[in-house]
Amino acid sequence: MPSFDIYILSEYIGGMKVKTSITLSENLLQAIDARAREQGDLYKSRSDFIETALWAFITQLLRDEQNARDFEIINRRAEYLNAEAEDVLTYQVAL
Repeated sequence: MPSFDIYILSEYIGGMKVKTSITLSENLLQAIDARAREQGDLYKSRSDFIETALWAFITQLLRDEQNARDFEIINRRAEYLNAEAEDVLTYQVAL
């Protein structure tokens, strides 16, 4: 996994845009337009809002993948980590 934030990278290369067409429900477009208007100082257009939302979603997917890998490592080492914690507790003094 890259050591940089993918959203920051997207901002760096943000000038390289490609026009595309997608089909969305009318309800979703209305919600997007409403939010984009409410946050008008953050979003220049509907496209800007959608791009920001998609980058946030992709970033979350990458974070979830990393968390799953970390969780798998912890589970694989659980017996050792639990034994280490029990050992440390033996050094604790009573208050």
